[in-house]
Amino acid sequence: MEGGREISDKRVRVNEQIRISPIRLIQDDGEQIGIVSIDEARERATERGMDLVEVAPEARPPVVKMMDYGKYRYEAQRAAREARKKQHTIRVKEVKYRPTIEDHDYDFKTGHARRFLEEGNKVKLTMMFRGRQITHPELGLEVLQRVTADLADVGKVEQNANFEGRTMSMVIAPLKSK
Repeated sequence: MEGGREISDKRVRVNEQIRISPIRLIQDDGEQIGIVSIDEARERATERGMDLVEVAPEARPPVVKMMDYGKYRYEAQRAAREARKKQHTIRVKEVKYRPTIEDHDYDFKTGHARRFLEEGNKVKLTMMFRGRQITHPELGLEVLQRVTADLADVGKVEQNANFEGRTMSMVIAPLKSK
């Protein structure tokens, strides 16, 4: 980043690729040299062991800066890698329940859902019905409502319970994203 503007790797012209003359030259320490011919700029850059990099091709005359282009590209790639490491992608984790779930299993699965929400992920709660359990969907809905009440301090309902075949599902999103 130079002066708040990022130099894009795709269209940057370096050294011999710069054809337009005259140019506005900036030294590697940020000092403005002024408007010079491209040949004089190349001589100055080779004296200092630097590359000429076009930073503002749209300007008239184009702005060219002396810098170590290899080092610049390395630093930019490193910064991009660090930014990717720090970003958190929100995933949807699924926790499955049954209408006749026992207390220990309920606590265990709800603990997993709580941990997923605290990590900043969304949680899809799935109620699976077997056999004749499908005739009493209100039992499954009670369990899902109990889960949402227990998780109210870390998550909020993003999608209410809906039926799809033999399953009922709902999505809970974390209250604050990390």
